[in-house]
Amino acid sequence: MKIIDIRALKGPNYWSIKRPKLIVMRLDLEQLEEFPSNRIDGFYERLQHLIPSLYTHECSEGRPGGFFYRVERGTWMGHIIEHIALEIQTLAGMDCGFGRTRSTGDYGIYNVVFAYQEERAGLQAAYCAVNIAQALIEGRAYDLQADITLLSQLYEEDRLGPSTAAIVNACVQKGVPYTRLDTDSTVLLGYGIAQKRIQAAVSSQTSSIAVELAADKHETKRRLGKAAIPVPTGLVVETEAELQAALDKLGFPLVVKPLDGNHGRGVTTNIQTREALLIAFQVAKAHSEGVLIEQFAQGYDFRLLVIDYKLCAVAQRIPARVIGDGSSTISQLIDGINSDPRRGDGHVNLLTKISIDEATMAILTEQNLVPESVLPAGKELYLKKTANLSTGGTSIDMTDQVHPEIKAMAERTARVIGLDICGIDLIAQDITRSLHRSGAVVIEVNAGPGLRMHTHPSEGKPRDVGKAIADMLFPHTVNSGASRQGQSRQGQSRLGRIPIIAVTGTNGKTTTTRLTRHLIRQAGYTVGFTTTEGVYIGDTLIEEGDCTGPVSAEKVLQDPSVEFAVLECARGGMLRSGLAFDQCDVGIVTNVAADHLGLRDINSVEDMARVKAIVAESVKPDGYAVLNADNPHTYAMRHLVSSQVALFSMDPASERIVAHYRAGGLAAVYEDGYITLRRGDQCIQVEHVNNIPLAFEGKAPFMIENIMAAVLAAYCQELPFHLIAEGLRSFVPSFENTPGRMNLFCFRNYCVLVDYAHNPHGIAALGEYIKQAGAVHKVGILTGVGDRRDEDIIAVGRVAATLFDEIIIRFDEDSRGRDTDQIASLIRQGIYEIDQNKPTHIIPDELAALTYAIEHVQESTMIVHLSDRINRSVEIVREFKELEEKFDLHPDLLV
Repeated sequence: MKIIDIRALKGPNYWSIKRPKLIVMRLDLEQLEEFPSNRIDGFYERLQHLIPSLYTHECSEGRPGGFFYRVERGTWMGHIIEHIALEIQTLAGMDCGFGRTRSTGDYGIYNVVFAYQEERAGLQAAYCAVNIAQALIEGRAYDLQADITLLSQLYEEDRLGPSTAAIVNACVQKGVPYTRLDTDSTVLLGYGIAQKRIQAAVSSQTSSIAVELAADKHETKRRLGKAAIPVPTGLVVETEAELQAALDKLGFPLVVKPLDGNHGRGVTTNIQTREALLIAFQVAKAHSEGVLIEQFAQGYDFRLLVIDYKLCAVAQRIPARVIGDGSSTISQLIDGINSDPRRGDGHVNLLTKISIDEATMAILTEQNLVPESVLPAGKELYLKKTANLSTGGTSIDMTDQVHPEIKAMAERTARVIGLDICGIDLIAQDITRSLHRSGAVVIEVNAGPGLRMHTHPSEGKPRDVGKAIADMLFPHTVNSGASRQGQSRQGQSRLGRIPIIAVTGTNGKTTTTRLTRHLIRQAGYTVGFTTTEGVYIGDTLIEEGDCTGPVSAEKVLQDPSVEFAVLECARGGMLRSGLAFDQCDVGIVTNVAADHLGLRDINSVEDMARVKAIVAESVKPDGYAVLNADNPHTYAMRHLVSSQVALFSMDPASERIVAHYRAGGLAAVYEDGYITLRRGDQCIQVEHVNNIPLAFEGKAPFMIENIMAAVLAAYCQELPFHLIAEGLRSFVPSFENTPGRMNLFCFRNYCVLVDYAHNPHGIAALGEYIKQAGAVHKVGILTGVGDRRDEDIIAVGRVAATLFDEIIIRFDEDSRGRDTDQIASLIRQGIYEIDQNKPTHIIPDELAALTYAIEHVQESTMIVHLSDRINRSVEIVREFKELEEKFDLHPDLLV
């Protein structure tokens, strides 16, 4: 066996719309194609012995043990590897339940598809699963636990920490999309102008002034004291001489902490001697130049969490401790506690492992103990002087017991400091009593407080504080249509989303995208859009190139100025990674035809239709899938979608269209020269094609299809009719507005049409205009794309022969692995199938071919240059145009 290719999908994809995170492994079984599992001696028994938990896999049998039944009866190794990859992830702490394995049609080669939670772990699971299967085939011993440990390690390193995860999960429950911006805890919630960001429990709307204030413990105490909030008396010192003066003023017991520390680092409490004070001072100095010396407050340690200035959760924090059993050493007792699977290193797990550090050794020394000491049965020993969970502490939920006065004081504290997410450390004898009688004092205020003590307390009721933060960040929802109607731009967002129109299809994607963007822009929106020419934010091109994949779409969706996204979605990106968004408001599929077949296991037009349908199926339930009713493949997609459907057609009498709008469906038709919208008895003539420059006076049917798709998209987003009509009239086809799409340049006695059409369907559609253009002589400059099938390149020649009187064959700079002589031969084969006498030339360089055609042009000729180098081709045409204009002004130059 060997892995040919492997990739991680991250959005709605060819294999599943609802399961975006999938590993797709292209696996060659080689000789194992002839050996299903029942033909490999002992394989079934070895698999059962190594991974008995696979018994829970029901497989197609629909019952526990179903997968083992399939293995015993005989199944192929790709299917087995799929199940192994899923199970070892589950054993490593990642519950992944979806998988499927499909033949590619090539002998012994399969696509093995399975879900993952974290990408690195998912990819590693694929390699591990293949290795496990190979070992089982050969009857070799295998260290399965090593794989599980590695996967678990990758999972722990990459997954969100408890606090971040609590917020993200709550946002997902509300329908807010999210994107991780780094490998740590920075997360983008929502899209475009509606986005918010979090970094652990700090949000993008958290005041930076408040964060800085909370970091200055002394100033925090001073301001709270001025607000009559009880705080312990304290002083800031920097030298040992100042330390002695503070001791003289405050007396024992004391607390020493770094002035700008966090997470309990460098903090020592309940200091009773001068020697301990000096040690604590040095520990704190390692973390901060300034050291805060405070009177030690007697009582229990509580954390109060205030979100949006409302108290949401209270936890009593218990320092890390062990309880003796009369036989185990302190180290052994700690090891026993650390074996709890909930405990891990740092802040990632629900609980933190207890370590024997300097602070612990100091406590042991005070009590004449060492790590090897044996504690008597029932003897309780605290190992830390602070109760932070990050040092191994535990928590007890006390939210329902807190006294109303303490609740009010906590909410006032958050407002005094100005923190929207605020963790308050409180010492109190009894939190159920009034503020005065409880002896409560605020000892610290924290920005970015940890949430795990509230979401997963060691004892008591869990509190969904992540939901409280999500509700603060995304408090309500409003209508998201494109019509302003007095609403503010920020008010248009709902749950972190902006409207998204996604466009796909074999041909017409870019023009439809650009026109749709132009129509939406009429409403005053800042539109971000992606096309084959680049990524645009508003009117600014921020990145040039073919930008129709998910990475480019993410640039639009993550830009905080974007109010509306129009995204061209090409086949390659959807197969490579999936869509960049979880759902869209409108999904347009212009058409599906033969192109890019034979690549990435997409071998038929039906396969390609399944790829394009990803966009339509990703439309939200109250959105619209806009489909071409004249194309059988796109029309069939109406059965796949869970959204509403809008159809468009060049034939107003089409049975498909008439049945659709009579049933109350939305449709656009080309009727009596008008772009017309129909629903039920309603008929709205939007604009006549003679007033729409992009329609080329009705001579370009494929452009009219693009126009109808764009009109439907704008209408579905509640754009007023007058703005749609105005947009259609003002969108002029040109190199600037539609580069490489019907760029027509008229000279005195001839014209040049530059277009990107490169497949038979696109060239044939362009031919509908060429036939009506009125040119006496038609010259076509074209090529075949090297990575297409032979029959597709032959079809290019066949279509060209029906359109042009003379054909020039040129080649792309990148022939995509195919010999150019073979490309020319295949095109000629297609040409000669139609007309063996068709004049045909080969000029390899594209720009030289264009120059030759213009220099040898006949009167009343249309040169149709099907270009791969649009920018330079247009430059050459414009240079000839400038020469003609120059000679018109100065005819003597011709002499």
